Amino acid sequence: MSSSHVSPGMRLDAAVRRVLRVFGDRDASRVVGALDDDDLLSVMTDAAAARDALQVMLSAASAEVARRSTRNLGHEGLAQRKGHRNVTSLVQNITGQSRGAVFQALQAGEDLLDAGAESREAKVDRPALPAWRGALRDALAGGQLSQEQFTAIRTGLGEPPVERYRDLDPDFLPGAWARAVDILVHEASALPVEELRAAARTARDRLDPLGVTLRFEERFAARSFRTWTDADGQRHGQFVFDDEAAAWVDAILSAALRPRRGPRFVDAAAAGEVEAAAVDDRTNEQLQYDTLIAVLRTGANADAQQAFGDRQPGVRILIDAAAICDAGARGEMQVTGVGHLEDGGTAIPGGVVEKYLCDAGAVDIDLDTFGRPLDVGREQRLFTRKQRIAIAARDGGCVWPSCTAPISWCEYHHTEHWSQDHGRTDVDDGVPLCRNCHLRLHNQKWRIARRRDPDTGVDTYWLHPPPDPRTGELVQPTRLETRSPRRFEAA
Repeated sequence: MSSSHVSPGMRLDAAVRRVLRVFGDRDASRVVGALDDDDLLSVMTDAAAARDALQVMLSAASAEVARRSTRNLGHEGLAQRKGHRNVTSLVQNITGQSRGAVFQALQAGEDLLDAGAESREAKVDRPALPAWRGALRDALAGGQLSQEQFTAIRTGLGEPPVERYRDLDPDFLPGAWARAVDILVHEASALPVEELRAAARTARDRLDPLGVTLRFEERFAARSFRTWTDADGQRHGQFVFDDEAAAWVDAILSAALRPRRGPRFVDAAAAGEVEAAAVDDRTNEQLQYDTLIAVLRTGANADAQQAFGDRQPGVRILIDAAAICDAGARGEMQVTGVGHLEDGGTAIPGGVVEKYLCDAGAVDIDLDTFGRPLDVGREQRLFTRKQRIAIAARDGGCVWPSCTAPISWCEYHHTEHWSQDHGRTDVDDGVPLCRNCHLRLHNQKWRIARRRDPDTGVDTYWLHPPPDPRTGELVQPTRLETRSPRRFEAA
């Protein structure tokens, strides 16, 4: 029986039974200390499953309370009859949740309530959900998503803006939204909620290019900086960044922190900077502060080597070549689509991309018919700059499951070791890994293998764990997924 067909009550009962077998009526704080690693993680998994099943019930109940407390019912509404001004107050009083948590529960509950069912008090038929929202609801009800994960996808995606694309088939965008939901639900177990929300926004921006400019302009209009002095005389500041400025700040700070994060494969001069960073007693927050103050002081004449170490900061944007065309007699570039920041995948409007094309130009990446960047060969051990750009465009960041490191933190691993296996320095055999994941792979003897489907020509990458240290048995490999915005392409 699939999880989508198991009721929350059944899932709750099964999870609670498993937890009770471990704890019984004993003090939890004493029991957990005696558990081995596998049992400890199993208890956490079962407790989370019980929590999620309870949350489904709580969300549905909260939404039904809201339906029985609508404004048109006046003083006959459920919340009003219980002495509360609105449903939020009543639910908070019963559950002890914050207002934000209640709003999340109400949103999830609206989708959880059966389509077409009739509320006993409100007497309102519930319209059928669109297919993409139905798939999201089923994932929540079936235990594939927690309520926080559900809310992250739901708010990140928003509604398909059908009215902005009246020339398209009315079913096209809802269908694209449904495909994005399938991808996001699949990725949810490996991503923190914050990264899942960001991935949902990337999917929305990939499928709604006109909306990218509107949202960019809204955030640009909201940009601000203010300072104040507290009662002790300490000065404070607060920034609200637009997307482009935020990308530059991220690039500057990442460059400043780079000696602390790696890379390991550096020249002698850069290696000295890594050693110096190891004895620097400043916190990361203090280092970031000092960097921004140094940039403000030196302005346009900043010594990049002095401020940023071995990598001068910059912002790299990925865009399909088909979205760039010549316009006008002077041969200016016109961008008809949207770009995505190499780090994080944030969508950038075409007008901003045009500005960067004027200032910095572009590097072409040729793909074959299967979407793979073209190979270069084994002339050298380290991947070239253009190869690294190509791999970054393909994978979008560290590919290790559950790792969210951006591409600027990554080193490039040969799936077939360059010296040991005589592997080729080809983009097909290179995968991005952050320093921590790269060290873990080599030190703990993990392995990444590439498989090419002989029928479709599509490459997949698989992470093979080392054998179980207790039994020596092989452990099932995990398929590695791309983080590139291109994964949300509409069919």
